[in-house]
Amino acid sequence: MLKRLRSLPSPHRAGALLACAATLLSAGALGAAAPAQAQSGGRVTAAVLPLDDPGRPGGAAGAGHEPTVYGEDAPYDTASIIKVDILATALLQAQDAGRTLTAQERAYAEPMIRHSDNAAANALWRQIGRAPGLEAANKRLGLTATKGGPGAKWGLTQTTASDQIRLLRAVFDTSGSTVGGSGDGTGSALNAASRAYIRSLMNQVSADQAWGVSAAGTPSATALKNGWLQRSTSGLWDVNSVGRITVDGHRYLVAVLSDGNASMSEGVSLVQRTARAAVSSAASGH
Repeated sequence: MLKRLRSLPSPHRAGALLACAATLLSAGALGAAAPAQAQSGGRVTAAVLPLDDPGRPGGAAGAGHEPTVYGEDAPYDTASIIKVDILATALLQAQDAGRTLTAQERAYAEPMIRHSDNAAANALWRQIGRAPGLEAANKRLGLTATKGGPGAKWGLTQTTASDQIRLLRAVFDTSGSTVGGSGDGTGSALNAASRAYIRSLMNQVSADQAWGVSAAGTPSATALKNGWLQRSTSGLWDVNSVGRITVDGHRYLVAVLSDGNASMSEGVSLVQRTARAAVSSAASGH
């Protein structure tokens, strides 16, 4: 039976969030209702989409197949998960110009994804035209609820868990059902080479970055990007994780977004517990 995540009073923010995720994990369920939340923040939302659907031709997620969202699909700060979107935008702009990424662009892209390098992200954010460039690309990639951060502040881009699944579909789904169309039969605005490049970098994140949604699957078969940001106004942490995982031979796209965490480590724990619970629920068909 699925459980709802109840609103929690602010004094118990971090401990209650983690206890709630632990309860959900032990129960093997996560309610598709209101997320765990505190009076001044403290939310968590997960979205899961199976990539292997035995009920569809070829076993792939078909047209119109939407993710299951656990919690309110509200906007969150992206922190560094936006770096996947920045790279997708740079690749799409390069495709439009009839070229591949330059050596310099690759020199930015690889540390940006593998090591979450902020200086590299700053350079590519400027190159893609900051928020307007990102949002123009996102329309073609199928995102509908992501708003670029102000000025140079790419980490304050606002997104939803379901929009992150849309971005992951543009990279990982080869069923021909994604928005756009590069002409290679997949349906994604990103061509095969662009998609393969993003996947290769997300498959090679450095060891200290290998946490988050990977906790719900086989680590060696995971491609991911994480993000974390301590807000200067509150001292609380945004902690997010997105990627493709494999569980018992089946592939899932997973996005977990959280904010209001008392520390990064507590946010990581919350994200991992929530990812396990959400994937377990999705796998069981609940």
